[in-house]
Amino acid sequence: MEHRGRPDDVIVQMSAASVAAVDERSSTSQIEEVDGGDGNKFVVDGEGLTRRTFSESYRLRHRNPLEFTPWQVALLGYQSLGVVYGDIGTSPLYTFSSFTLPDPDKDDLLGILSLILWTLTLVSLVKYVFIVLHADDHGEGGTFALYSLLRQHVNFTGKRMPVPVTRLASDANLRFHSKKSSLQPRMLKFLEGSVIAQAAITYLVLIGTCMVMGDGALTPSISVLSAVQGIQSRSSRITQGHVVLLCVIILVFLFLYQRYGTSKVSFTFSPIMLVWFALIASIGLYNMIKYYPPVLKAISPYYIYIFFANNKRVGWEQLGTVVLCITGAEAMFADLGHFNKKSIQMAYSCLVYPSLILAYAGQAAFLIKNPSMLSTTFYSSIPEPLFWPMFIVATLAAIVASQALISASFSIIKQSIALGCFPRVTMKHTSERYEGQVYSPEINYFLMIACMLITVGFKGGPEIGQAYGVAVIWVMLITTHLITVVMVIIWQINIALAGSFYAVYAILEGLFTISLLYKIAQGGWVPFAITAFFLVITLSWTYGRSKKNEYETNNLMDRQEFVKTVTMSNRVPGICIFCTDMMNGIPPIVRHYVQHMGCLRELMVFVTVRHLPVTSVLPEERFLFDRLEPFGVYRCIVQYGYVDNQNMKDDEYILSIIASLKAIAQNDDEVAVMDSALANGSTFIFGRVILKMSDNHNCFKRFIINNLYRFLQKNFRSNLSSLTIAPSKTLQIGMQYEI
Repeated sequence: MEHRGRPDDVIVQMSAASVAAVDERSSTSQIEEVDGGDGNKFVVDGEGLTRRTFSESYRLRHRNPLEFTPWQVALLGYQSLGVVYGDIGTSPLYTFSSFTLPDPDKDDLLGILSLILWTLTLVSLVKYVFIVLHADDHGEGGTFALYSLLRQHVNFTGKRMPVPVTRLASDANLRFHSKKSSLQPRMLKFLEGSVIAQAAITYLVLIGTCMVMGDGALTPSISVLSAVQGIQSRSSRITQGHVVLLCVIILVFLFLYQRYGTSKVSFTFSPIMLVWFALIASIGLYNMIKYYPPVLKAISPYYIYIFFANNKRVGWEQLGTVVLCITGAEAMFADLGHFNKKSIQMAYSCLVYPSLILAYAGQAAFLIKNPSMLSTTFYSSIPEPLFWPMFIVATLAAIVASQALISASFSIIKQSIALGCFPRVTMKHTSERYEGQVYSPEINYFLMIACMLITVGFKGGPEIGQAYGVAVIWVMLITTHLITVVMVIIWQINIALAGSFYAVYAILEGLFTISLLYKIAQGGWVPFAITAFFLVITLSWTYGRSKKNEYETNNLMDRQEFVKTVTMSNRVPGICIFCTDMMNGIPPIVRHYVQHMGCLRELMVFVTVRHLPVTSVLPEERFLFDRLEPFGVYRCIVQYGYVDNQNMKDDEYILSIIASLKAIAQNDDEVAVMDSALANGSTFIFGRVILKMSDNHNCFKRFIINNLYRFLQKNFRSNLSSLTIAPSKTLQIGMQYEI
């Protein structure tokens, strides 16, 4: 049976029973699901055009994250120590010493400890480990995972959306969290009807993503500096300049080591963190017993009240410093794709959290007897025989701490690219066994340079700590807003319960944020500067893509024009692959190509690479085909997930497309044309589109399109850059879009 369809209809081969079922219902005007009799279902629209979907049981077997044995979970939990927990695990290095109370007494120190214990418990344990980790998107975590999850369940239809959205009927398969009821929450209806709300969520996500990059630049600086500075207490001849130089050398080696991948990095770093947690827990317990055994009475919130009652405004200004005890909590979620949910939950609950409680309690007990040593808390509280072993382990642990946000940065940029929100950079998957372990050399070296500039620029001063706290709390506050929307729309949790969650964490993190506003001039401007840099790239890219998409949509070749153009052109032997970003319609650059070339190949395939918000696309869903008119013209959408290997040679690519085309061929003539075209060679045609904004627009918009977006187009990778194509097989067609 042959189907002739519009350019935006994707048709695949069906069984005879399926075709009969489709023909029987093809006159209906509504989209329906038809059982094909072979365990699959087909979506049918009013014209009898079909797209294949897969049965629920099939999707559950292949779409859900891999199930791991208890041994594998334990192994991943051990590995996570070297990647995920380095940041939050080394926070005892600098948290207490960042407080600047002039003469703290016992109640002050118990109040600070109480703030640390409650913040650590409520934010890192309850919010992230028990709640946020469940909002993964096919095993991926981070700010963009939340956004990807929302885009799968909410129809973002606004024309002025900063991120263009194109949907196919088969995208219904991608929904990860099934709704518990068929009733639509009011918030879902509100979001789908409000362009402003959709844009607000999108911009919030972009800001949060850029803030994480600020985290990634600040974490290595503060962690390594805090560890290395302890050496100054051993000799007056060691200056701050020596400490900064040593820190820079360590950072260079750390970033150069990233190219070996998460698995090798984690196996190298995990033993270090295991020793680190054992040492800080043991030393903390020792200090509690020796200096002040009842120190854990600080678990009572009464001591928080006493702290603020005694210190008033000074205490309020110190509140933001407490955020340093939860630095790296966001990394547990952002690094989820490198490991899995159960392994991260197990490692934190059973080892990391108890060790941190003992470490902070021990430091508070020591300070109650030695309050003058607040500025050098960590190294001063270490028993003298253990100083040098602890210095070595602390320095190594600080290097590991840097790893958490570096890995998170790679994951978030990867997700941003997949959703079309960031220019394409090199992404290398470093593990064949575990999904989500990636490395980007461009992002890696940018972070390296940023870390070195921050370290040298601030000369290792306390301003880095102020900047770090600002970056951390802003990301957490954004996550709170997004996870609340996920709770209501996707999880369909009771609105009162979701509202209670939002109220508690918005107030708590809001208070931290307000307190940290005092630190903006003291270094807190740094994360905002880094955020602004990445926002310029992100918004310029998304705005340029949206204008390009808008122009192409308004200037498509209609069906009659395309048929006439192809019919009147000379058809020469061979295959022509038109590479385009459009999944619907014929782009205007085809008209431009025909006008100048005057001939077309006997087999033409319009190929669009589409990145889906899933870890991997099934082989059966890799290629979506549409047979266009006239004869010998097809559309092919090639779909990839986060971790799919896209590195292919041109010959392999052509063979894959031809094999898939033959599977839907409906007569011998089609197969003969395909064989003939394959034997006569192939040509890949790339459109070189240049946007030029007219003087009708304001100068700011013209600067974004004519300068920033054009610069990004020239200097970042193309959509099919993963293909290895011989230069003799490529043809680039330039065209300027006047917008």
